[in-house]
Amino acid sequence: MEKLIEKAKVLIEALPYIKKFYGKTVVVKYGGKAMESSALKESIVIDIIFMKYVGMNPIIVHGGGPEISSFMEKLGNKPKFVNGFRVTDKNTMNIVEMVLVGKINKEIVNLINKNGGKAVGISGKDGNLIFVEKKKSKIDLGFVGEVKKINTEILNTLDGKGFIPVIAPLGTDKNNDTYNINADSAASEIAIALKAEKLVFLTDVRGILPSKNKFAIPISTLTVKDAVKLKKKNIIDGGMLPKVDACIKALQYGIKKTHIIDGRIMHALLLEIFTDKGIGTEIVK
Repeated sequence: MEKLIEKAKVLIEALPYIKKFYGKTVVVKYGGKAMESSALKESIVIDIIFMKYVGMNPIIVHGGGPEISSFMEKLGNKPKFVNGFRVTDKNTMNIVEMVLVGKINKEIVNLINKNGGKAVGISGKDGNLIFVEKKKSKIDLGFVGEVKKINTEILNTLDGKGFIPVIAPLGTDKNNDTYNINADSAASEIAIALKAEKLVFLTDVRGILPSKNKFAIPISTLTVKDAVKLKKKNIIDGGMLPKVDACIKALQYGIKKTHIIDGRIMHALLLEIFTDKGIGTEIVK
């Protein structure tokens, strides 16, 4: 009986959040270790299906960098990066599209459908979802795009039919050439275009730390002003930089809250969105 009462308490704690976020859009950037473990994949997918069934509108934007690099190496190609961006020539672009769209995207869609959800996999090329321009850089990055416009029509159509969109971060330019896009940036731009309630990044860290001490307790709530200070001190650096920058931009364009959470924790999304304490770090304006 006590276990049943505890379950009831959990549901009661979640109720205010279910009411608050009913009908609201949440963009989830899915990547890192959460994409590698079968148990974690299942956990994240069930969280997203739960969000849909309680009236939220989850949208997934996924990465896949490690799988792309692994596939390139199998084909005898050495991955090259400049300031965190993959140098993407025509051949690499073909591999990127094959892995992101043909493999990872379909795996996520299949897992959602298998667990009782309704998912549709698309890339930024479908329905002219993501329009890009070639990213400017001192060193030519090749087919690496910078998002210039999001056409939300296809996402609104899918949402209206009860589907969960799963998006591979590719886009096209004015010449219809295909470009690779940083998944963090793509998630932020999609959240802004949809006027999402939340933008959530699943990562491989516990949250944003107040110092370089890896054992420090993550900051629960961080303002944009304090995030900028941590960037200047190089406490926020490396792979966390594009995520924090994406959060800051989203907040500047009207997103109410952004979250950076540890995707290695089972049911990380539900813990962050539907409990009083949450996990990881929320960045607010």
